[in-house]
This record gives sequence, C-alpha cells and structure tokens, in this order.
Amino acid sequence: MKKIGILGGTFNPPHIGHLIIANEVKHALGLDEVRLMPTATPPHKASADTVTAVHRLRMVELAVEGIDGLKVSPFELKRGGVSYTYDSMKVLTEQEPMRQFFFIIGADMIDALPTWYRIDDLVKLVQFVGVNRPGYKGLSEYPVELLDTPQVDLSSSVIRQRFKAGKTVQLLVPKTVEAYIRQEGLYEFD
Repeated sequence: MKKIGILGGTFNPPHIGHLIIANEVKHALGLDEVRLMPTATPPHKASADTVTAVHRLRMVELAVEGIDGLKVSPFELKRGGVSYTYDSMKVLTEQEPMRQFFFIIGADMIDALPTWYRIDDLVKLVQFVGVNRPGYKGLSEYPVELLDTPQVDLSSSVIRQRFKAGKTVQLLVPKTVEAYIRQEGLYEFD
C-alpha cells in the first residue's frame, strides 16, 4: 500500500516553507510522495486577496518542479466550491483505496481541529501529521502525529506584502515562482 502525504493550502503564493514541510514529512515518514493540493475556496480564509486558481496551480507546479517525490494535485480546484478536507479526502480514499493518506497540517491548524467540518469522520479517513509553527501550541484531542521539522516563520501574506512593496523575495520563493509572479504582474496591487 502506497503512503501518500497531502499538503493543502491556498498557496497564494507557494514558498520555501511549504516545500520544506512537504519534503521533511515525506522523508520522516517514508512516504511515497507528497501532493501539494491547492484549495478552491478555503472555508477558513477570506479569498478576496487570492489570485486565480490557474495562477496558484501554475505556481505550485513551478515550485515542485525537479523535487523528487513532491507532486501537484489539482483535485480540489477541479471540484470547485468550498474545499472541505472531509469531502475531498472521502472522494480520494474512495478513488484510491490502495493508498494510505497522511494529511499534513501546521500547528495553527492543529489548534483549530475541533472547528473543522466533520472532523470526527475525517480522522477515520486520514492520519494527521502536524508540524510545528512558531507561536502555536499544536495540541489537540484528535490523533495527530507531531513531527519535529525545521521551522520557517514565513507566510504567503508576507511574500505578497514584499512584492507589493518592491522588496526582495530572494530565497523565500523558488526562482521560477518569482519569475512567474513578476511576468504575470501578480500581487502588485495586493
């Protein structure tokens, strides 16, 4: 049975923190692959400052290019609507019954698990894997395997602010992602 990690998010834009988390969890748990899965409409975030799904998907494709074991999944974008993890993982586990899924979340999301849609059903479908994030406890009554990974205190909102202000993003996003953002004029008026 293949072991598949899922790292969801808006990826608006994807940055090195996302890649480090995906890679570290893949190797720590011996996963066959980790799929970065951009959300269509996140249930917990305002989407007013989110660039189009096409741009977010392309940036994730560029970010994982050439990184062994990291893949892109357009699954939630193709489904559209609000991206509830339970709904997505229910369909994925039905479509891929010979896969064991590990859903990767940051400590901020671990703290929020009690508020997740159908969380009691979701924990029966996936194994949650948590990674530390500065400023969060990462504690939950739900089963979460907490991994000690290098912590990068970085967020997509910081990247967007830097683009808007004309500041450097060197080493914070892959060069290919930076070039794409500049070419497409993303985040200039964020």
